Amino acid sequence: MSQSWSTSWLFWALLSAAFAALTAIFAKVGVAHIHSDLATLLRTVIILALVAAMVGFGGSWQAPGEIPARTWIFLILSGLATGASWLCYFRALKLGDAARVAPVDKLSVVLVAIFGVIFLGERLSALATLGVVLIAAGAALVALG
Repeated sequence: MSQSWSTSWLFWALLSAAFAALTAIFAKVGVAHIHSDLATLLRTVIILALVAAMVGFGGSWQAPGEIPARTWIFLILSGLATGASWLCYFRALKLGDAARVAPVDKLSVVLVAIFGVIFLGERLSALATLGVVLIAAGAALVALG
C-alpha cells in the first residue's frame, strides 16, 4: 500500500529541509542591518501569525483546558528550547557565513539521534549510526574549512 505525499513523513521532512535552507539564506540577508535578537523577534511574530491562521482556518483548534498538563509542560520546554535555538542561530548568522553556520546548526540531527537513544529508548541501525557519524564529520569539515 503506497502512501500519498500528504501522509508521507519523508515528503514533509524534505520540505522542512528546503524551507530551513531558505530560512538560512533569507535570515542572513535579514540580519544585515539590525540586531539579531530583533530579527528573531520579528520572525517569531510572523511565524505566530502564520501558524495561528493555519490553526484557525484548518480547524485544528483545541481548547487549552482540554490539553493534558504533561503536554503543556513539554510544549513549554520545546518552545523555550526553540526560542533559545533561534536566538543563537540568528546571532551565529549575524557573525558568520550562512554556508558554515547552517551545517553546524544541523548538528542538532546528531544530538537528536543521541538523545533519542538515551532518553526515548530509540534504536539506531548500524547504517543509521554511520549516517549520524558522517553528518557530524561533515559539519566539522564545513566549520573548519
